[in-house]
Amino acid sequence: MLALLQEEPGADVVEAALDLAEMSCVNVSEVLQKAEQHGIDTDGLEIDLEALGVRLHAFDIGDARVAADLWHATRSAGLSLGDRACLALARKLGGVVVTADTRWAELEGIDIPVEIVR
Repeated sequence: MLALLQEEPGADVVEAALDLAEMSCVNVSEVLQKAEQHGIDTDGLEIDLEALGVRLHAFDIGDARVAADLWHATRSAGLSLGDRACLALARKLGGVVVTADTRWAELEGIDIPVEIVR
């Protein structure tokens, strides 16, 4: 989502996937923070995301457990809690993670498909 908002390489891939996108509210928080860091007005951004077709998901205790369990398999790549929240949602929904972070392509043993956008 950040690649799209900041018009970075891979934004076109993200834009094409919006109508099927699912997003953890943990990751919405990251997007809001990063956008504000770059001087973007975030008032109503979550409403805009939903208007674009992005379905937002609360981060519950089950997600917290999965994200914590993923730490072992992702620590060598240095993935953050937000990264693992994204992976946890993809695992729960049986989806594909779309990211610009090339470190995710190196993940092994997580059994979650990852698509790198650039």
